Amino acid sequence: MKTTYIYLVLAFSMLTNLYAQDAQTANNKSNAGLKFGYNLAAVSFDGDTETGQRHGFHAGFYGESFATNKLAFQVEILYAQQGYEVKDNSGTFTQKLDYINMPLLLKLYPSNNFFLEAGPQIGLAISHKEEFDSSFNLFDTEQKFNPNRFDWGMNFGGGVKTDSGVSFGVRYHLGLGDIYDDGNPRNRVWKFSLGFDF
Repeated sequence: MKTTYIYLVLAFSMLTNLYAQDAQTANNKSNAGLKFGYNLAAVSFDGDTETGQRHGFHAGFYGESFATNKLAFQVEILYAQQGYEVKDNSGTFTQKLDYINMPLLLKLYPSNNFFLEAGPQIGLAISHKEEFDSSFNLFDTEQKFNPNRFDWGMNFGGGVKTDSGVSFGVRYHLGLGDIYDDGNPRNRVWKFSLGFDF
């Protein structure tokens, strides 16, 4: 838990410094804000088998700094519900994986109100929980599914942002780190977000 607090403090400091430094420039276009949204999360095993999706949400903060009128850098700190579901005829197994994620995004604005974004993401697993339908027999119910502490991957997406600072974005997270040690399971997450500049 101590590591989690240190991770959050460092990430929040980066956001604050990024915003404060750019605010001193003559053509300040920096902004910070809140964002939240809906997750459709799954896991890919061995690169070719993908599970059913877990429905969840994400919420957190962002800071955006413009290098030019068309190019910006964005840092985020997000709590995210991820994981997956596996179903058969007798029931459902749900793996709930919750993370603190920090995406680092390069954003391109082809027009004033439309953006494309891409960049890496690191994540810290903060909790996990397995839920078994009472009649589900695909997994041994005594088996433990402890995730690896750290996750990483790439994000790709785009969206629109109004002149008033309200944004809507769609993003795909391609996990590149193994969640567990067996089967090369990796996160696959669609994110639909609303953002509000301070």
